[in-house]
Amino acid sequence: MNVLITGISKGLGFLMAQNFLKNGMTVYGISRSKSRELECLLQEFPDSLKWISADISTADDAFIRQNIFKDWIGKNTPIEAFINNAAVAYDDIISNIDEKQLIKMFQTNVIAPMLFTKFTIRNMLLHRTAGSIIHISSISAHTGYKGLSMYASTKGALEAFSKNTAREWGSLGIRSNCIVAGFMETEMSSTLSSEQKNRIFNRTSLKKPVSIDSIAETVNFLINKGAESITGQNIFIDNGTI
Repeated sequence: MNVLITGISKGLGFLMAQNFLKNGMTVYGISRSKSRELECLLQEFPDSLKWISADISTADDAFIRQNIFKDWIGKNTPIEAFINNAAVAYDDIISNIDEKQLIKMFQTNVIAPMLFTKFTIRNMLLHRTAGSIIHISSISAHTGYKGLSMYASTKGALEAFSKNTAREWGSLGIRSNCIVAGFMETEMSSTLSSEQKNRIFNRTSLKKPVSIDSIAETVNFLINKGAESITGQNIFIDNGTI
């Protein structure tokens, strides 16, 4: 199985890629930079891990079509799964919205994933692949958090897009789902103070950060045959957020 994943260099993206590779899959990974962990993974799986540096915050339709799907992946390579993992968070209260930061976040979190989905579906149609598309969403799209209105709106847009993708392409066996992730200990949440984190974790039934392993294992399940009847869904992995 060939899997395309964005945001591969660290955190959840890295762990998912590592799991895919250990399960015998070929991974096409995209990130802006190459972390030390990713460098080690490239050495461990030189034949099954393909990596390219790309900044999706500036990637337009022409760039994704030519540089990613034509020149790098190639038209002869079938993509069986696409994991939209890369994202940025611009946090502030609504009365302080900065238009430039807002537009950049929507480009990274919404527009680029839509374009990647466009070309992934074209690839699946070309190869007659019954493939799986998974977007990593956020519990903030469902439960309000102060300062996360703009970020949550990008994830809400993805969920609506995924639901309609599933309806539009399901007859050809192409599935689309969202993982609605709770708050994890990642680089994106590292700017929060311990007090802020504890307030967030105390809003969950389990009173702790969401396990990245739990999300990675669920994604691994969703792209395989055992999940062939699951599409158009939001899968909540949020420690039971209240």
